[in-house]
Amino acid sequence: MTTMQGKMLCEIFKSSRKDEMYLYVDKREGLKRVPEALMERFGTPVSVMTMILTADKALARASGAEVMAAIEEKGFYFQMPPAKDEYLLDLYRTPTEARY
Repeated sequence: MTTMQGKMLCEIFKSSRKDEMYLYVDKREGLKRVPEALMERFGTPVSVMTMILTADKALARASGAEVMAAIEEKGFYFQMPPAKDEYLLDLYRTPTEARY
């Protein structure tokens, strides 16, 4: 779905169910190639951005080339939330003492 110039007009949706979960799709196709099972897990898609994607574009957790390849092959790129370090969660849950 890329153009001759190696660019793609990409629309990014965030999940209504989980923070930091995103779907990247070709703007011209929208969500029509995203499997129903994934859409059920994802929840209501909320459009957050449309951008011109190129192979050399650096994104937060992937390269433009990775995202474009996934969209061309499967019709979407699915970005999961980052893994939380369990020890940080343990520290957060541990009560702290006040020292004066």
